[in-house]
Amino acid sequence: MMGFLSLAFLPLQSKAATTEEPTSVPAPKPAESAEAKTLLLRLDEIKATDKAKLNSEEKKDLRKEVKSIKHNLRDIGNGVYLSGAAIILIVILLIVLL
Repeated sequence: MMGFLSLAFLPLQSKAATTEEPTSVPAPKPAESAEAKTLLLRLDEIKATDKAKLNSEEKKDLRKEVKSIKHNLRDIGNGVYLSGAAIILIVILLIVLL
């Protein structure tokens, strides 16, 4: 059994030694990164404003804008998002199967 396991991992080790390390994050497209930078700059501007001088309608508009900017940034990210329940389910499955 131990010999089989050692032979099973041998090809993976030799392959890993000969290839260069891949990056976990793909290179962003120039248009997406420029758009993300402008959205982040707008978020910084909103955070820097003095909200004490604004009336309730202006504050409400700013909150809506921040929410939409964060939603747009999340869409640009192209990442994989897992909920807490999904992570717990994956951990339970790993415990049961291993």
